Amino acid sequence: MSCWVCFATDEDDRTAEWVRPCHCRGSTKWVHQACLQRWVDEKQRGNSTARVACPQCNAEYLIVFPKLGPVVYVLDLADRLISKAGPFAAAGIMVGSIYWTAVTYGAVTVMQVVGHKEGLDVMERADPLFLLIGLPTIPVMLILGKMIRWEDYVLRLWRKYSNKLQILNSIFPGQDTFCWIGCPVPRIPAEASPLADHVSATRILCGALVFPTIATIVGKLMFSSVNSNLQRTILGGIAFVAIKGAFKVYFKQQQYLRQAHRKILNFPEQEEWTRSTDHD
Repeated sequence: MSCWVCFATDEDDRTAEWVRPCHCRGSTKWVHQACLQRWVDEKQRGNSTARVACPQCNAEYLIVFPKLGPVVYVLDLADRLISKAGPFAAAGIMVGSIYWTAVTYGAVTVMQVVGHKEGLDVMERADPLFLLIGLPTIPVMLILGKMIRWEDYVLRLWRKYSNKLQILNSIFPGQDTFCWIGCPVPRIPAEASPLADHVSATRILCGALVFPTIATIVGKLMFSSVNSNLQRTILGGIAFVAIKGAFKVYFKQQQYLRQAHRKILNFPEQEEWTRSTDHD
């Protein structure tokens, strides 16, 4: 007989231990115990409890272990429980970290918008349960609000009623190549989804989280005469959204018209191609 792993025969090593672990017959019936152990180790890849079957007849190998002592049995059981509970514990830690990060961000945002002293006073007088529920919703609402792309709705309305908005071409100068609104386009270009790539998603996330800071800065610059921090921040946020939206609408319409007027040129004839190449 010969080993189907190392192809050695019983005459090569008479002291080797042999085993027939499956239903195979013929040349694949017998195998060295040591060779099969190494092969099983390769298949299990460190997981001693993984099942291994014969590659020819698919019969599962009967693998037994020596009996464990009480201490080793308890330790082995604890190790298995930890291995199974590890992913759930990691997920819980991740969710908890995100939650408390959102709570901290919400508290900082309240103090930034209302004012440091006023914000602390409001949170000290508020119900703790309300804070634990309300503060983490602040970043969530900011992200959801950032996902509302109101500029796209404005663009659709303008394109739909473009014939009535011819006056806008005189408001936006610099349209030498094509008019901004009101002129027919040769084709309707395809527009990508706002969340089609991870870059847009990260821009939405970062823009939403930094919005309270921007609103506070714009409010101090444009509405310094307003005494209330809350009112000044709200006015600053509205002004920033309006100004940024106007520029974004203008920019997207320019991209839209540029794509609509795109042309594909004819491929030059062979003589023209050769002449231009020789000239170069």
